[in-house]
Amino acid sequence: MRDDTIVIFDTDCVLCSGAVGFLLRHEADTTIRFASSRTETGARLAEAHGLSAADLDLTFLMIRDDNALTRSDAALCLAGHLRRPWRWLRVLRVVPRPLRDAIYGVIARNRLRWFGQRDSCFLPPPAQAHRFLDRPGRL
Repeated sequence: MRDDTIVIFDTDCVLCSGAVGFLLRHEADTTIRFASSRTETGARLAEAHGLSAADLDLTFLMIRDDNALTRSDAALCLAGHLRRPWRWLRVLRVVPRPLRDAIYGVIARNRLRWFGQRDSCFLPPPAQAHRFLDRPGRL
């Protein structure tokens, strides 16, 4: 069965695009596809799963087999796509979701202040560009 996972993220955020770069470098498989929250593709996918553009300012969206995950649930599910030792982060699911999401929320609200905003467009590594849904010619 093909894993149909899409991650919609803020390409202007240094932390968010850095996290995608980390995922690309440490993933166990290459089945995840990506979209920018700042594009029509990302906005359409988010809206189809009940999130607005404003929601995407405070979380990223992971769509897996047409189910939407956000905040810490999405982050910990993505950890399952990583190679060891990173995939062991999934053990944090034992922490109650309200506590995990509260910590996630503090980071999400402050991410641009703490980590900054990109001065130029996010460009995926050329070898991985085919996995980005909103690259030129795909919209």
